[in-house]
Amino acid sequence: MEHFDASLSTYFKAWLGPRDTRVKGWLLMDNYIPTFVFSIIYLLVVWLGPKYMKNRQAYSCRGILVVYNLGLTLLSLYMFIELVTGVWEAQYNFLCQGTRTAGESDTKIIHVLWWYYFSKLIEFMDTFFFILRKNNHQITVLHVYHHASMLNIWWFVMNWIPCGHSYFGATLNSFIHVLMYSYYGLSSIPSIRPYIWWKKYITQGQLLQFVLTIIQTISGIIWPCSFPLGWLYFQIGYMLTLITLFTNFYVQTYNKKGSSRRKEHPKEHQNGWVAVTENGHTDNCTPLENSVKLRKQRKD
Repeated sequence: MEHFDASLSTYFKAWLGPRDTRVKGWLLMDNYIPTFVFSIIYLLVVWLGPKYMKNRQAYSCRGILVVYNLGLTLLSLYMFIELVTGVWEAQYNFLCQGTRTAGESDTKIIHVLWWYYFSKLIEFMDTFFFILRKNNHQITVLHVYHHASMLNIWWFVMNWIPCGHSYFGATLNSFIHVLMYSYYGLSSIPSIRPYIWWKKYITQGQLLQFVLTIIQTISGIIWPCSFPLGWLYFQIGYMLTLITLFTNFYVQTYNKKGSSRRKEHPKEHQNGWVAVTENGHTDNCTPLENSVKLRKQRKD
């Protein structure tokens, strides 16, 4: 394994150049293999999980989901605030910012972006909850591609370009995730669910995020600095794939055809999805059938 890791490191160095030593020794940073293994396990769960749950009762985990989404909301808010204040203190140049031009001020950005990388590992739980609740229709190509790719991309970002121009997309995404996970958390509470109105605008915000990131990335190409151009071209390409997939999702979800399809499947409201399919609706992670029996007993 050590020989394989050494060979992998040699290949990465030949392909991408020397790593940034400022993250040396940090959790999950020295070796790519753990990140790769986590991604493979994630894909295996995506493949095998629905098969395992096929003949089992769906689970509904309201209490756990409230805590989970609240935790990610607070983590996203922390990252957003820290990135905004860090960039302000470092006086980053919006047009182009190198990775070694702000001295000690870059250190704060690097620490926050490590948490951003780690949050992508935590977010694998989004998919696992879908599987437990048998919401397999939500495990789309977009969902799996976005979750699996972000963790891997950000491992490379942290090892080669952990600050500078890398901050912008992470800052916008952290803000969007404050809105998204707060929505998911609140929608887990039945009494609050009717008052939540911003689901549609989350996807619009995500699309705006990708467009703004492309604009900011292009500025680094037009007015270059010491930030590697290859990474900028890669980011533009990746953002274009997300725009394509998210636009397709938005059209399929919110156009008239999407509305008619939802009307054609009223049974979804009897299968643990209720009105909102993002979260569960019972206090503990127990089979949905059991939670329904408990509610009936309480009424009796």
